[in-house]
Amino acid sequence: MDVEPVLIFVLAAVAVVAVVRWVADRTGLPAAALLPIIGIAYALLPGPNIPLDPDIVLAFVLPPLLYSAALDSSMIAIRRNLRTVVSLSVVLVLLTAVLIGLGFAWFVTGATLAAGIAVGAAVAPPDPVAALAVGRKVGLPPRIITLIQGEGLLNDATALTILSVAVAAATGDGFSAPAAFGQFLLAAVGGVAVGVLVAFAVRLLSRPLSGDPMLANAVSLAIPFGAYLLGEVIHVSGVLAVVVAGLIVGHHTPRSASGAGRLQTNAVWRLVDFLLEGFVFLLIGQQLPEVIRGLAGYEAVTVVAAVAITVGVTLLLRPLWLVLTLLVPGALHTRWSRGAADERASVRWTGREVVVLSWAGTRGVISLAAIFTLPLVTETGARFPARDLLLFCTVVVVLVTLVGQGLTFAPMVRALGLRADDNDQALLRNEARAASVKAALTALDELEEQEHDDISGQVIETMREQLRARLRRYRDRLSLLRDNDSAGPPISPQYEAALHVRRVAIDAQREECLRWRDAGRLSDEGLRVLERELDLEERLLPDRPARR
Repeated sequence: MDVEPVLIFVLAAVAVVAVVRWVADRTGLPAAALLPIIGIAYALLPGPNIPLDPDIVLAFVLPPLLYSAALDSSMIAIRRNLRTVVSLSVVLVLLTAVLIGLGFAWFVTGATLAAGIAVGAAVAPPDPVAALAVGRKVGLPPRIITLIQGEGLLNDATALTILSVAVAAATGDGFSAPAAFGQFLLAAVGGVAVGVLVAFAVRLLSRPLSGDPMLANAVSLAIPFGAYLLGEVIHVSGVLAVVVAGLIVGHHTPRSASGAGRLQTNAVWRLVDFLLEGFVFLLIGQQLPEVIRGLAGYEAVTVVAAVAITVGVTLLLRPLWLVLTLLVPGALHTRWSRGAADERASVRWTGREVVVLSWAGTRGVISLAAIFTLPLVTETGARFPARDLLLFCTVVVVLVTLVGQGLTFAPMVRALGLRADDNDQALLRNEARAASVKAALTALDELEEQEHDDISGQVIETMREQLRARLRRYRDRLSLLRDNDSAGPPISPQYEAALHVRRVAIDAQREECLRWRDAGRLSDEGLRVLERELDLEERLLPDRPARR
């Protein structure tokens, strides 16, 4: 095998992903929307192309992306919004698949109900990558971020299970509603059980491995593939197993992992996300020309009807469902309660939030990977009904939502003025910081009362003074935040000046260490040790541009 063309292609793809990321950071446009456009342009040029292999996507790409997203999610927040998350990730996915299936059966020549449900299941689950990237950048409120994350984690398992049932019916196994429901229930419960089992095994390994960040990272990279493989081997939802394992591991990592391990693991998973997501979105655009060539045997009316049904149901059903499940119950509750104060009134959804959630339903690689798993023929040897048409409809939905909604999501959020209250978030964080310092001071008091022949009182007092100075800074910051009436956190000139001084001091130390290394007085190994100490100190500073 000639590896040079493959290597050139991979390097070119990495370069494109890096350039698009650079452009996205400076223009505010989401990379997830720009990369498919570049993929389409590349596919139209002469030269090698990479077809989408659904087995590779489902086994090697989807598990790490889902696991990383689960690690970054909040199990507590998802559990608090579980009813809404389940409504979007299970009920809405099922409704989307069924309505598109009925539309194909009634209005698309040559399509069957099972084939329509198959394409409906493929396009039903949103891929939240583009929406989350934009949402975090423009400062969406945390509960909207939580819903987008939770829906994106759980809907894939629902869609893939519905797809398998629809394919079985379309290829000749027949369809039975009780059997389909039983299959779905078994896949879901089994997937959750496998995820819990894998997470429990990881917790047993975490403490022995916590002292070696490299081993901990190796285990972390293997977890999603192990959970997915175990789920698929016993014929339950491997996707759900990965998600559940990621949520549990991410929830317990603050207690079980070392600080060095967490820093390294976060860096590794950020790199994995960056590369995999970039390749995936490039791959999406490259499929369009090949799929279009498969439409030669279909009449234009049939193609238009199929695309209209698929895109129409996908775009219209989501806002309708959100209005019925979020806005209407809240409005009825407010009317019936007649202004009575209760905790549910404080979490009622607004029209602006529903609009943002509606526009966050971008589709992605899971839709393409799912539809490409359709068999070429049925058990009788006949061609799978309207397979090429189903592929085209799925690609159109992915491109319409990913490019259309992805490019307009940030301007729409800004136009609606829907932002998290940065001042409240900063206030909460500083209250937690102050509470943690008070807990440390209490621990020092308890240590001082105990027998500690190997610890001098001066050491404890030195640490106590450092903590008290930190607590005074937090209290001053809290006073500013509590008195602040603006939308964002206040800027303290004294605080900004202190940050500038600390950065200048760290830069001077780093330059001096480099001069020692260049003069031969310090080895490169010694330099790396000192650099790590300074890097960790710098990492504690707020992520703001330095003064010039």
